[in-house]
Amino acid sequence: MLLGGAHGALALARSLGARQVPVAYVTNDSPLPSWSRFVRETIRWPGPDDDRAITFLNEAAQRHQLEGWLLVPAADPEVRLVSENLEALSGVYKIMLPSWDALRFVCDKPFLYKRAAELNLEIPRTYEIASPQQASKLKLSFPVVLKPNMGGGHSRIAKAKVVRVDDHASFLSAYSDAAGQIGFENIIVQELIPGGGESQFSYAALWKNGEPVAEFTARRTRQYPVDFGFTSTFVEVVEEPHAVAAARTLLKSIGHSGLVEIEFKRDRRDNSLKLLDVNPRPWSWFGLCAASGVDLGAMLWESANGRDSSPVSARQRTAWMYLVRDGVSAFKLMLRGQVGIAEYFRSFGSVRSWATFAWNDLLPGLIDLPLTAWRVLTKRVLKIS
Repeated sequence: MLLGGAHGALALARSLGARQVPVAYVTNDSPLPSWSRFVRETIRWPGPDDDRAITFLNEAAQRHQLEGWLLVPAADPEVRLVSENLEALSGVYKIMLPSWDALRFVCDKPFLYKRAAELNLEIPRTYEIASPQQASKLKLSFPVVLKPNMGGGHSRIAKAKVVRVDDHASFLSAYSDAAGQIGFENIIVQELIPGGGESQFSYAALWKNGEPVAEFTARRTRQYPVDFGFTSTFVEVVEEPHAVAAARTLLKSIGHSGLVEIEFKRDRRDNSLKLLDVNPRPWSWFGLCAASGVDLGAMLWESANGRDSSPVSARQRTAWMYLVRDGVSAFKLMLRGQVGIAEYFRSFGSVRSWATFAWNDLLPGLIDLPLTAWRVLTKRVLKIS
């Protein structure tokens, strides 16, 4: 059973469905995965912030005959809900996820960066701010970025993920605005590492009981927006051993189990690879896993049912694309002279997975563009919640 999510949940549903594993999708947000022919049933629920969320999930298991199913939270708030309530849910569902006591050290950014420092892992320079008054007096080296301490939520900064500021006046304005949305204690202020998606790498894996089952690395070659990616648009498998080493060190420290993607950025100023974020759930380009030969979705199912997976290696230069948004990103990069037209069209040659399109599951690809347009109109233009 998939709990929340969108493109990553869709890719996981396809991976499971291709192996005849029945899939139920529980959502209070994106309907995209529900259009997949591999989703047997879509269940609407009040969401992870509802007081009766756990009761709802346990009752849904009986009502929809889901007892003993694998429960996979596919969005950030759902990950925290399941992790905090493992005892209440594990009697009904199979779950591969650490308890929140361990998982918060990779999900909650202040805890993440503290743990990384303890493990001698590189991170961006992060400013500790204890109050708005301290923020007003703080000497910063601009540009800096503001971001929420955890993913998810409906505030503007949560939806934007990252806000760039280039001077002190802009910082105070942005910091005050963000503090009004989520509280100053939940704001992370960091240096901006130069470079775009071409400098950003990801470690993707399945872990079980503190050990990797399968893993590979990829580069976020293009993203949207091009400077701070709200989402990846063109991702390709590449070797990045430093990301593997750092990820293993971090995940072993919490005895991780389950899916995970860890984001890094190479700092061209000193060539270091700096840890940015951890996502213990299906991520937007999750479809690249099966396309590259490392089908983490299928392996998750096997591991949850006590079966071993054979070691596999990802096919290098295999790529995933979010076509519409990648076209916008590539056009902006062309205007800057950072991408040539021929280079852009050559990139299509390595694409083996698309964000929504699949020949064996056509409807999500057809519905994605009008669905996205509708969500932008209602939530961003008309401000309808």
